[in-house]
Formats: sequence, C-alpha cells, structure tokens
Amino acid sequence: MSDFKLSAQLKGHDGDVRAVCFPAPNVVISASRDYTVRVWRKTEQHPNFDVTITSQGHAYVNSLTFLRPSGQYADGLVVSSGNEPIIEVKKPTATTTDNAERLLVGHANNVCALDASPNGSWLVSGSWDGKAIVWSTDTWEMAQQLVHEGDVKSVWGVLAYDESTVITGSADGLIRIFKLEGLKDAQVRPWRTMSTGGVVRALCKLPTGSSGHPSGAEFASAGNDGIVRLWKLNGTEVGSLSGHDSFIYSLASLPTGEIVSAGEDRTLRIWRGSQCVQTITHPAISVWTVAVCAENGDIVSGTSDNMIRVFTRKEERVADAQTLAQFEESVRASAIPQQQLGSSVNKENQDPKSWLQTHSGTKDGQIKTVREDDGTIGAYQWSTGQGQWIHVGTVVDSAGSSGKKVAYKGKEYDFVFDVDIEDGKPPLKLPYNLTDNPYEAATKFLGDNELPITYLDNVANFITQNTQNATIGQGSNVPSADPYGTESRYRPGDAPPPPKPKFLPHMKYLALTQSKLELALKKLKELNEKQIQAGNTRIAMEPSNISLLESQVGTISQVPSTSGDEGSPATLEAAKTIFSIIAQWPYGERLPALDFLRCLVVQPKVAALSDRHYGNIINIALRGALDTRDPFQGDNKTLGAFIEKGVDEKSVNANSVMMALRTVTNLFSTPEGGKLAASDVGTIVSFLTRVAGTNSGQQAIGAANINVQIALTSATFNLACLAYRERKKSPPEESVDLGALAEIVNVVETIVRKQSDSEVMFRALMTLGMILSAGGDAKELAKSLEVDQWVKHAADKTSEARVKDVAAECLAYLK
Repeated sequence: MSDFKLSAQLKGHDGDVRAVCFPAPNVVISASRDYTVRVWRKTEQHPNFDVTITSQGHAYVNSLTFLRPSGQYADGLVVSSGNEPIIEVKKPTATTTDNAERLLVGHANNVCALDASPNGSWLVSGSWDGKAIVWSTDTWEMAQQLVHEGDVKSVWGVLAYDESTVITGSADGLIRIFKLEGLKDAQVRPWRTMSTGGVVRALCKLPTGSSGHPSGAEFASAGNDGIVRLWKLNGTEVGSLSGHDSFIYSLASLPTGEIVSAGEDRTLRIWRGSQCVQTITHPAISVWTVAVCAENGDIVSGTSDNMIRVFTRKEERVADAQTLAQFEESVRASAIPQQQLGSSVNKENQDPKSWLQTHSGTKDGQIKTVREDDGTIGAYQWSTGQGQWIHVGTVVDSAGSSGKKVAYKGKEYDFVFDVDIEDGKPPLKLPYNLTDNPYEAATKFLGDNELPITYLDNVANFITQNTQNATIGQGSNVPSADPYGTESRYRPGDAPPPPKPKFLPHMKYLALTQSKLELALKKLKELNEKQIQAGNTRIAMEPSNISLLESQVGTISQVPSTSGDEGSPATLEAAKTIFSIIAQWPYGERLPALDFLRCLVVQPKVAALSDRHYGNIINIALRGALDTRDPFQGDNKTLGAFIEKGVDEKSVNANSVMMALRTVTNLFSTPEGGKLAASDVGTIVSFLTRVAGTNSGQQAIGAANINVQIALTSATFNLACLAYRERKKSPPEESVDLGALAEIVNVVETIVRKQSDSEVMFRALMTLGMILSAGGDAKELAKSLEVDQWVKHAADKTSEARVKDVAAECLAYLK
C-alpha cells in the first residue's frame, strides 16, 4: 500500500487550527483559535479550495462535528463550540451574517469535544466543566447528562459509537461507556469504566468485519502518555501502539482499518495493525487535529502554524512537485525546541552527520539528532517506506527563542510569558530572567496581580519547565505548551502532568509482523524460475503452489484479531509450500521464504504444523537460517548439537538469522505457537546464545546489524515474559527453568555491553526487568549474577530517557 503524500495546503486561518471535519471528498470544515469556523470547497482547478467563513465568534473555537444531510437540511449542519460555552448549529452554506439554526446552552465552561450519532438523531458534547451532555436533534434540547463522578477536571473526548452508545475520555484518566437505549432518566451512569493511567484526550471508532483492526479492537483512545490504546466494548484492552514522543491530541480511522494519530511531537502517524507504517512530520509545534474522508480515504490535519493540510494515497490527487518540495523544505527549515526532544539532546556529544550513511532506523518515525557540518544540531526522521533518514528540522534551545532579550515595562528579560487566569480576559505578563529564582519570580507575579499564594508551586514549576536547557541571553515571549496542551499558555490551577508510567512488568508478548510480502513473493518467483532453468524441477514450485501463495499474500500479511479454532485451509497449505522451500532450496535462496514463515506463524493453527522429514516450525526456521548445506539435514534430535558446534558463522546470512529470530518472536502470538515455544525452550535458548556469541570461542552473528539485534532482544524478551507469566500462575510453572534464565541473562549482558542502539538497549533491559519482576528464584538468580554492575553501565552510556528509566526500575528490584 502506497504512502500518503501532500495533496493540498489550505491557508487562511489566523490562529491555531484546533478541529477539522472531512464530510465529503470536496469539502473540509475547520475551527480555529482565530474565532472562526470555515468551510473549504474544492474547485475544479486542483488543488485549490474556495473558503467561506461560516461563523465568527468572540472566543477560541476548538470543537467541531458535522450532522449528515437530512430531509430538513439537505446540506447537513455544522456544529461548533469552544471557549464560549455555547454550541452553535449552522448550515454549511451560511456566512457570518446568517443566524444560527440553533444555539445549545448547558455547559459552564469551554466545550472541547463534539460528536454526532451515526444517523444524526443526537449530539454529544464534552466540556472543561467535567460534564458530557447528549442533545436531541429533534427538539434541540438537552436529552441526557452523562454522569462523571469524582475529580474529572475535563471531559476531553466524546465518541458517538452507535445510536445507543457513547464513550467519553477525561482528564482523570478514565474511559466511560454509556448505554442510552431504553433509558428515560435525565442522568445516565456509566455502563463500564476503564482506567488508562493518564489523561485521555482522543477517541475513535474502528471499523469491524473484514476491514476491522487485526487486534479485534472496536475503538481506540490516546492522550498524555503518547500511547494509542486499543479496546473492545466489553472493557478489555487488546493492544497498544507506541511511537509518539509527546501528547496525542487526535485520532481517526481509515476505511482500510488503519489508525491515524496526531500530537505534540509534530507528527501525524499511520498505524497498520501494531506497526507504524508512515510518519508525516509537520512544520509546526503541534498537530492538533486529524479527520478522514470516509469516501476516498484522504486525511486532513490542522496544526499550530494555522494551516490545514490534505494528504492522499492517490497519485491523481497528489500536489505538484513544487508544492511537495516547498512542504518538505518547510519541514526541514522548522525549528524544534530542545525540550520537545527531552533530555536526550546533548550538544557536546552528537554523532556526525556521516553516521546517517551507515545506520538504518529501527522503526518508522524514529528521530535521530546529529551534528551538522556548520555545528548546528539537525533532527532526522527514519522513513521505513523510503528506507532513508529525512531532515525534519534544526534543534534550538527553547521554544520561540530569538536570541534577544524581550522588553517589558522598560526592562529587558530573557522570557516574558503570557499567563491565562480567566477565560475572556487578557493574559497576564510574567517576566523572568534566567538569573532569577523561580519561586521569587512566581511570588512577585502573584503579589503584583493579587492572585492566591496557592498558585505558587504551579507557577514556579511552570517557569522551571519552560526554561530548562535555555542559556542566559536567549529570550522568548512564547512558552512551550502548558501541561495539558489546551493552549500555548499556562493555566494556573491545572494539575501537573501525570507521573511517568512504569515499564515493568510488561506482560504482553512482542511481535515483529510488519512486512512487504509482495516483494518477497516476487523474489520467490524469480528464484523459482532459476531452479527450473537449472533443471532443479524436483524442488521447484508447481504453478498451483505459486497461485496459492499469490492468493494468500493479503491474508498472511494481516495479523488476525483472534487465534480462532481453525486456520484457513489455503493458508495452511501455503505454509507447507514454504516449509519445503526452506528445507530444500539452496541456502542463499531461502531468505524470502523465511520472511513468509515469520508472518505465517501468527496465523491460526500454522504453528501446530510440522513436516515428517524436517520437524516442527522451530526446527525448520532455525535449520533454514543456520544450516548452509543444500538442502539442510532435518534431524530434529540433533538440532541443539548442530547449533552448538555445527554452524559455519562465516557462511551464515545474518538476514536469514534475523528472519528466524522474528519467527521465534512471533510464535508467542498464538496459543499453539506459545505452547510450541514452551516445549522447546532449550533449543531456542541455544539459538539465542549462539547468535549473541556468549560462549567463548564463538563469534556473534549479525552483531553490527541493528535489525538482527532488535529481533534477538525481542525473542529474548518473549522468553522472559513467558517465564514471568508461568511463575505468576497458581501453581507456578517453569518451562523456562533457572538454567535457561541464566543463559538469557548472559545474552542480555552481552548485548548491553556491546551494543549502543537505544531500541536494542531498551528491549534488552526490559528482558532483564521481566526476570527481576518475576521475583522468587528468578530474581535471586539475577542478583547472584551481579547484574547491577552492567545495568548501571547501561544507564551511564545512554542519553535516552526511557533506557535510563527502565534501568532505574531494574536497579530498584535489586535493592
């Protein structure tokens, strides 16, 4: 599936674009902090849009939804609200001089979320007043209030899931599901409540059926922890997507079942299954909002640089070369506040730009900072689709840094912050020099403005957070986003961001399923033709086998939502074809088949298959990757001995080993695969130690290949996760005994001491952390191996916060 590319840029707003709708292929609706709602209509001259200002208010507009056309309103209705807590309903053909169709009054504060039911019979709104209200579109009156008990603070997200279900997300970290059907009470209590551990900002419904999400999730949530969480309506969390580096503000789903997310790390991301398949960086601090056109699958975004951008996968709608080049240049030229990248940017310890020529990224959207030739710090983002690093900006010391002092009341300051105290009133100025004490400056500010001293800690913390890493003489009159990201200004009284979530224990197995099997199939067909031409017809695929693989590529590429009771007969037959290729083809030609195998093992019942000559999937994968004989000798009883003594490391293809490691990792995706792995832990551990080169006299395989190391640490983690799960059962089980755990710890130590890639280090330390968090004999074993020494070494040699954090968690278990 092709990547999204820029289709159009819509310029006209004078403030941040906080909400967008995409109700039809030729219509985009937007709401902004410039107090307006605008309707953009595509003209025949691509990519131009004509714009009409439909609404002009007196305060920020930050929520928006669209009521589909009906008998009374043939063009539908635009519904908007914001800092003026009045919900306005207008025709999309209206102008600022036209009256609203309806004004809905009921909230006491900023209305920050709106959604309409599928058939348009009601609206739902969420507000800073901690309330969510359902409004009937027949009577235009409040139908029901959704009860949110406790210290809610704000209902940030509302989702009209179907005609009888509303889902809300709020600042108290809770998701609440409400059932409306058959209820006559004015107040509705939650049917189910789920905790996420952090502020919930965004919700979206996921398609079901054949285009549904592979996890079986029915809706998604996201918020301040930067994680997209996948849920079923019964309250079960069935998955999570990690990749964003800051708050996630908006979610949408594509007709393909993919998820779109956007947030304060400047990116819009596309998620297919559990993998981020594309990251689109914007030349703005925040991507506030995204929406999808259900008819054509295009995406629209609204950002803090006042722009609206449309992205498409269809070549006929892609912008011209000049517009694309201008967009890419604007991304490269944008300044990235150092605070946005965390504490990982050490200007004195940066790799040179030449590093990018010899290293690949580990995941789409990964950011790498390097020292440019002119001494500045450049930020580069890995694009999996393009297979290269893309320049996405230059790192600066502070948001809005101008390098100059800022004048205020006849004096010059390094910073002059705008502080909102009350909606509708001008912000107050908070001047600050880096030589000042933050508490003294905060105390003076509160006294000058006759504000309660209870705000002292909040204001002082705000000053500290927004001046970290800045140097004297670098001024700014624009602070970085406030703790909840509601505006580019701080609001006293807001609670601080939630504490960092703990990484350990992490009881979900990892999977490495992202693939491009179309390319692997193409290579298999080329190699098959080579076999035929060489006269090796005995091992070549029959035309029926090729047709079978062609018909199953789509199925194999998709991760099933559940393991199911029965696998597809065609998929099982395709697996047998792949088994034969791996076992019988020449060693140098097995790689594409091994690529197929690691994707096949996540399909129902495939892991339970075996070949009477070559053994089970573990045997086929490991032999296929390590045994360089043509064909390999499939004696399952001697596989362990072969791994220990029979591997010719000079002839082994590291990429084939990587595919075998991915196969082992993915075995844990199904009950059959997990059972198989548990039954042959010894062989798997021997394989891991052989790849890592932990035994004296053996060289590591693929030590310089980051993809091999990612796969190695993923497989190792899954074994540690299995050990944790088994030891927490009653009675406990020990498929992974102490001897195997000791070998795993040795593998982790070897990786941590020799590798420096942050993702590899993180997964390795997570593996150790699972062993430690299992407690009992597992924890005591790790202690006896004096792991604290190299864990401290790992924390010292990395600059990435999450690696330091998980190392700290490991050390805490050792106390």
